[in-house]
Amino acid sequence: MSRSPGGAGATATLDAPEAAVAARVRGTLEAVFDAVAETRDQTAALLTRLAAEDRRPATVHLAALRPGLHLRLTRQELVSGAGFVAAPGLLGDVPAWLEWWQQDSDGGVRPLLLDLDPARSAYSDYTHWDWFALPRDTGRRAVAGPYVDYLCSDEYSLTLSAPVHVEGRFVGVAAADVYLRHFEAAVVPLLQRLPGASYLVNARGRVAASADPAHLAGSLTRGPDFAAVLAAARSTRHGDLRLVPCDSVPLVLVTPAG
Repeated sequence: MSRSPGGAGATATLDAPEAAVAARVRGTLEAVFDAVAETRDQTAALLTRLAAEDRRPATVHLAALRPGLHLRLTRQELVSGAGFVAAPGLLGDVPAWLEWWQQDSDGGVRPLLLDLDPARSAYSDYTHWDWFALPRDTGRRAVAGPYVDYLCSDEYSLTLSAPVHVEGRFVGVAAADVYLRHFEAAVVPLLQRLPGASYLVNARGRVAASADPAHLAGSLTRGPDFAAVLAAARSTRHGDLRLVPCDSVPLVLVTPAG
């Protein structure tokens, strides 16, 4: 794809249909990221206040986050789960903790109750999962999955997350789950409007939603460096593919270059 010196605006003009779809995808997920940002800010404020009082945080303190989490679950229709996941060692009473709440099928809200004892639980070390590791390692927002969320819902899901920092120190992630079926209902019709078989991938190359039967949701796409495309924030070509970052949302729209 040729690129004029006009910058991102010129690239958007050259890729007008793709850029329009990327913008719609961004708008769909930015609403979820807004909820994540509210959880991040509320958590950082709580932990900063405890630090100023020279008090080590504990699980009982995180109960203060619950009214806001409940509100986000009932207010944002795409969000099926939301919460704060503490970095190991942050809390004084437990080695690891998820202050996590989920929406029931009847619209109610319930807590996620997990056994995180490393002697008994396969879920005690969540630090290697993308929704935790990517924000911790990059300092940026992340879209992880889709994957079968055995930890929370047993549903095929995406997790959107952002790092939480207090006085420059990483203390955990704020996050929200989106059921894949709900995300696909919102974005696959947009992908189907494009002239070629198109799909969305995250920074790891995992397909998040697809209108291309050769690239099913959850599969991995090899070849392009999608993380670099997101970092550059510009459309580019890779062989016979056009790669269009969804602006501030860490997903890349992949279409035939034509």
